[in-house]
Amino acid sequence: MSIRIITDSASDISQELAAKWNIRVLPLRVRFGDEEFLDGVTISTTEFYEKLVETDEIPKTSQIPPYEYEQAFEEAVSAGDKAICFCMSSGVSGSYQSACTAALDYPGKVFVIDTQQFCISEYIIVERAVQLRDQGMSAEEIVGIIKEELKEAHVIAIFSTLEYLKLGGRLSAAAAFAGTLLSIKPVLTIEDGIVKILGKARGSKNCNNLLKESIQKIGIDFSRPVCVGYTGFSNAMLMKYIDDSAEIYGENRDKLELAKVGATIGTYAGPDAIAVAFFEKH
Repeated sequence: MSIRIITDSASDISQELAAKWNIRVLPLRVRFGDEEFLDGVTISTTEFYEKLVETDEIPKTSQIPPYEYEQAFEEAVSAGDKAICFCMSSGVSGSYQSACTAALDYPGKVFVIDTQQFCISEYIIVERAVQLRDQGMSAEEIVGIIKEELKEAHVIAIFSTLEYLKLGGRLSAAAAFAGTLLSIKPVLTIEDGIVKILGKARGSKNCNNLLKESIQKIGIDFSRPVCVGYTGFSNAMLMKYIDDSAEIYGENRDKLELAKVGATIGTYAGPDAIAVAFFEKH
């Protein structure tokens, strides 16, 4: 009997990386007008951003339906395996409830976890579970450890533009205009399963400094997964931030994993956002 790890594409784990880790990533739906795509399957992250910048209509994402979770769970249990399913925060999506509904027929065989995260902070939680699985731990042991460590997972991000927050109805046009005029950029995190603003800074340099200060205040545990991510077509801004943050990363720079952030956050961040996900240092 083996352990199957299942998650959703809001984790920004690519299908290629999923194959390497021997896990399954179920895709969310992404809709541009009348066109619907499977996130990371029938539309790549590059294609997503191409469509995002070419259209004035903000895309919509939809949760994974219960029957897709049920198919994945049935496949695992029928093979004599146990499954651990990691879902994006129930605060922003109904996918967790869908997975719980699908798991009702598999007591003791399927475990569903609300990560209270999404984007690359969900990524590091799943990777942590992969590490524990590969150390030979049981499904029950993995679930117990992960539930204890969920509160230690963090993500901090900088949005380069306010335009997509405005288009998505998350920010008024007046506030977006004022912010753009003054070069104000928000620094955000996920707390209690939803996005919260940590602060705002004027200009890229001040914003990067605020990002560094926010991370240093918590501290990074480099013995557990650390992931840095970016939106859009280029990682240049992310790499500059890393270069300017030697006091944080130093000799641990080679432990940083790089992810291209997809539709779940990219819809509202737009291109050139950067993010850092990590477990806090004890």
